[in-house]
Amino acid sequence: RDIVVKRPLVLAPTMLRRVMLTACVAALALAPSAQAFTAPAMLGLRPAAAATARRFGSLRVGGPVLRAPRVATGLRMQEAPPAVEVEKFEFQAEVSRVMDIIINSLYSDKDVFLRELVSNAADACDKKRFLAVSEGKGAADNLEVRITADKERKLLIIEDAGVGLTKEEMIANLGRIAQSGTKQFSEMLKAKERKKKDGEDDMNLIGQFGVGFYSGFLVADKITVISKGLNDMEAGSHKWESEAGSGYSITKVEGDEEITGESGTRLILHLREDAEEYADDFKVKKLVQRYSEFINFPIKVWTKKTTYEQEDDEEANAMLEEGEERKMKTVPKTAEVFEVQNSQKPLWMRPPSKVTAEQYEEFYKSTFKAFDTPLTLSHFSLEGQVEFRALLYVPGQLPFELGSDMFDSKAGNMRLYVKRVFINDQFQELCPRWLKFVKGVVDSEDLPLNVGREILQKSSVLRVVSRRIVKKSLDMFKDLKDKGGEDWKTFNNNFGKYLKVGIIEDTENREEIGNFAAFKSSKGGDLTTLDQYVSRMKEGQNFIYFVSGDSEAQCEMSPAMDKVKDNGYEVLFCTEPLDELALIELRSFDKKDLVDLAKDTVAGIDDNEEKKEEKEVKQKDLSKVIEFLQTTLGDKVSKAEVSISLTDSPAMLAQGEYGMSPQMQKYMKARATAMGDSSADVTGPIGQASVLQINAEHAIVKQLKAELEAAGEGEASEKASRTANLLYHVAALRGGYEITDPKEFATLVTELMG
Repeated sequence: RDIVVKRPLVLAPTMLRRVMLTACVAALALAPSAQAFTAPAMLGLRPAAAATARRFGSLRVGGPVLRAPRVATGLRMQEAPPAVEVEKFEFQAEVSRVMDIIINSLYSDKDVFLRELVSNAADACDKKRFLAVSEGKGAADNLEVRITADKERKLLIIEDAGVGLTKEEMIANLGRIAQSGTKQFSEMLKAKERKKKDGEDDMNLIGQFGVGFYSGFLVADKITVISKGLNDMEAGSHKWESEAGSGYSITKVEGDEEITGESGTRLILHLREDAEEYADDFKVKKLVQRYSEFINFPIKVWTKKTTYEQEDDEEANAMLEEGEERKMKTVPKTAEVFEVQNSQKPLWMRPPSKVTAEQYEEFYKSTFKAFDTPLTLSHFSLEGQVEFRALLYVPGQLPFELGSDMFDSKAGNMRLYVKRVFINDQFQELCPRWLKFVKGVVDSEDLPLNVGREILQKSSVLRVVSRRIVKKSLDMFKDLKDKGGEDWKTFNNNFGKYLKVGIIEDTENREEIGNFAAFKSSKGGDLTTLDQYVSRMKEGQNFIYFVSGDSEAQCEMSPAMDKVKDNGYEVLFCTEPLDELALIELRSFDKKDLVDLAKDTVAGIDDNEEKKEEKEVKQKDLSKVIEFLQTTLGDKVSKAEVSISLTDSPAMLAQGEYGMSPQMQKYMKARATAMGDSSADVTGPIGQASVLQINAEHAIVKQLKAELEAAGEGEASEKASRTANLLYHVAALRGGYEITDPKEFATLVTELMG
């Protein structure tokens, strides 16, 4: 291209030189033979000038034109570059390999093939019913799915009276992998409904991925499909047949093989040797009842059924005298019939106002194979960006499967359905594990499942569903608490430990869960909730107090109880490790801090100025005793000090602000042992990091003080050393600590008795 300066330019010599150099560089840079001279630095050009040189191909300033090869468009186009030909290709796939992936990788459990194929049959019936109602195509009666297990021929036959397939539809839907006819049908209906501005009320199509049909190859080495399509009834029936990965064939059929009626499909699975169990009607019935119990159309399985009829007993009646009544006998009659397997109705799909209490109870017992009566239930739905329906139950007793392991992973408490088809009950993400005891069903088509419908993928939709389940569960617990009575007691006795796990693990709902947690109390009687404790607090009491122990008796005998004896404060007893962990995590309730009485400084009791001054005075008075105890006990305690709060006990072991209680030390040690670390020293020597607090007014402490004063500067007596060690061991024993040296303790007691 040419850039021509048509007007005279007044340029300084330096500028003129720069312009000429730019033009020269442009020519050299674009000339194939001048590659060695293209570096801008060789001509002293700055990067900006070099860019200009590349941009302009030639420049003329009152002289000859410097030309560069014409390779790009510019201010004056001299010749157009040749058009670049772009070729487009489609991805290719090795069909046999794709089929192998579908058959062996998408599904981890062979049993689900029947769920997929029955769902396809139900979709076909649903399509036909919709077309019959909306467009007058075909009849909507006698829509059902029939299954026949043939052991002799090793066949499993699934028949439906649905919409069927024409030859063209067989090619499009069965011959094309991942082509979902159901999804296309659903999208077509949605387009029509958008035009009408009306919603879909009675369509419940299940299929969406277009690979469910091929799950039949999990158990069959050959699949035959005979079908007659509603869209072209005159064309008759056609047979589609395939062996996995080897293509397929389509032929027209007549005679016995032909589909009777206006439309329908017969799917024949030629079972593999390792899948002959599916030719057993008992196995088929079990799978239908598990996965397809709530399908909207009758699912019938060909089975032997025994009935009992009354017949005349000829032998007994042979000797009858005239006028005597003839005798009858019961005779079993066995016949092969199609027996309906899905008589149970999906209650969660109904409005709650149309379901009775008896129906809810019957559904609970039949669905979860339970014998108890649920304490309460919640039937609800969510509409909007995420839509689902759910029915939750609080059992009347602890489920048997949770008796030995409260978080048994195999105990499926929450059953996930997609349009009434059971998917799985092992999705841990559906609700937090602290709600493991809540039974329920969730039906949603919005949850992100993988193609095999076996893995629930994490997403915002899942979080919405999980949060709503937690919210509705808490509402159920509130109803039980408000009603009180035996049901509330039963709930706390059976499931209280799960609520405490919820306080520990569920940070989002911790405070609300804390409303329902109940503990044993120094007041005795039934378990006490925190709001009940607060309602009984003494005037001027600003803290909620608790103490831990192996039992109520252990808690009551703890020296720490001395600290509230004069005030008459109620104390919560933490007799399980979960109790203490829950209160530590909760930290406060109703703006009142939760305080452990076994700490060295107890808020609301030890921290007022008057007691601090009194403590300082007594510390000085007993300085010799404190020093002696620290020297004698060594690393058994972190320090010794005077306690102003002790009344009856001579001494107690207290923990610092971040110290572990004796019960928590035992728990951590047992946990380490259970995890295989039997050598772990969780607690170390008994009382490690504990503070030995002594009661300055107790007779034993006064006697020890007198003995030390009598000894003067000399060495303390053996009796004083025994007293110090006994004082420590008794405090440890009453506080719930383990006696790590029982021999020493027994020796001290024996000497005392002597």
